[in-house]
Amino acid sequence: MSNFRVLPSIEQLRQRPRVAELVGRFGHTAVVEALREETDALRRRLAEAASRPGSAASLLSLPATAGDADRLPATVEDAASAIEAGIEPRLARMFQPTLRPVINATGVIVHTNLGRAPLCAAATGQVAAVGRRYSTLEYDLAAGGRGHRDHHAAGLLCRLTGAESAVVVNNNAAATMLVLAAMAAGREVIVSRGELVEIGGGFRVPEVMEQSGAILREVGTTNRTRAADYDRAVSERTALILRVHRSNFTIEGFTEQPALEDLVAVGRKRGVPVAEDLGSGNLIGGLAESAGLAGLRADEMPWLEPFLRDEPTVRGSIGAGVDVVCVSGDKLLGGPQAGIILGKRAPLDAIRRHPLMRALRVDKMTYAALTGTLMEYVTGRAADSVPVLRMMTRSPESIEARARAVALAVGAPGSFACEIVDGGSTIGGGTTPGLTLPTRLLALTHARLSADGLEAALRALDPPVIARIERDRVVLDLRTVFEDEDASLARGLNAIV
Repeated sequence: MSNFRVLPSIEQLRQRPRVAELVGRFGHTAVVEALREETDALRRRLAEAASRPGSAASLLSLPATAGDADRLPATVEDAASAIEAGIEPRLARMFQPTLRPVINATGVIVHTNLGRAPLCAAATGQVAAVGRRYSTLEYDLAAGGRGHRDHHAAGLLCRLTGAESAVVVNNNAAATMLVLAAMAAGREVIVSRGELVEIGGGFRVPEVMEQSGAILREVGTTNRTRAADYDRAVSERTALILRVHRSNFTIEGFTEQPALEDLVAVGRKRGVPVAEDLGSGNLIGGLAESAGLAGLRADEMPWLEPFLRDEPTVRGSIGAGVDVVCVSGDKLLGGPQAGIILGKRAPLDAIRRHPLMRALRVDKMTYAALTGTLMEYVTGRAADSVPVLRMMTRSPESIEARARAVALAVGAPGSFACEIVDGGSTIGGGTTPGLTLPTRLLALTHARLSADGLEAALRALDPPVIARIERDRVVLDLRTVFEDEDASLARGLNAIV
């Protein structure tokens, strides 16, 4: 055995049946690269072993009690087998996408870092149907010629909100910029000082306004602004009155903000259009009914009563008479990333004709996902089928039952200490600040891992599990875990054991 010096060639390795199978999966170039890297790694291990005392013996395979990672090959065939065994995980790591599905056990429903709103089955089905074939993105079947893409979602949006017209762009920041550029470039836009917000990613209303070419005209104070403040600020330079929803913070105490109807009255009196950046995209309106969402009742879900009572709705803004309102598609609406502009026909026509529209428009996949989601609202199925709404309406008792089932499925109770405790979920995504939904958490401690170590081990699973740490324990909130992920979650915990 001490004469073992030569490793198999790349060509010899490539002819092995298992390697040939990997070529079919990953391609010739990637497999050859992996073979070279694995061969070089083995060569380094052999050289290190040969440099140690008793080098002749070190080239022999180690005893069977040694770990596989430490065992060295004793023959050329052993070396070929070791290289062959090593290239598949190497290739898997090489081709592992950075954009991966995860299990969200954080309890944050619209989690910005985890892709915001998960799509409903109808939306993903529509994306698959449209994405794998040609489509009528810009083709008019009735006329037999070129059509316009922006009509695909407009009818559904107008039906659900009462708007006269609708335009879809790639996100709500783009929607706000486009509205300002089309309606107020070179002129003043009146905004309350208490609404000059910054949201995640450094999006600041004053900076977006500057980029659009509009001129900011601040009125009122941080905590108190009245309709009269807007009225006094109107001049011949005024192009627009803008209301911005404070979606990610609250102001409490000595505060005042005019009703949207009062702003609309000022705008009509002075001949100035009124726009609103509503942000959240809430299509739910009223305490008991909205947009066909039968059964979404505050008396049956008291934890949602503050949301149903206080969170402004798109239909409410349109009903108040605003000329233009902008919302997100991937927050409370529960659809894909999109910025949706709704309102009166004349300003929407001007927005649609603006040169920025081509740069900010969305593709067929977004339209497919958005129309698939909107159809669930139109047909009254959204409360059950749209994941964001379904997660919001889960009772603490139903979450606890699932958490207990997961805990019972963990096969080594000596390694884990599991406890069901009270906790709070949030809707997230820069919406409903201060609102906490009561939930029941599965709190975990591990016999050998710290809370940080256990949290990291969960992230290393496939699929990764994203949790949070509270009071030096890892907690899992099944409000944001899909029911068909419960078994995978239990398997992951057992893998850590």
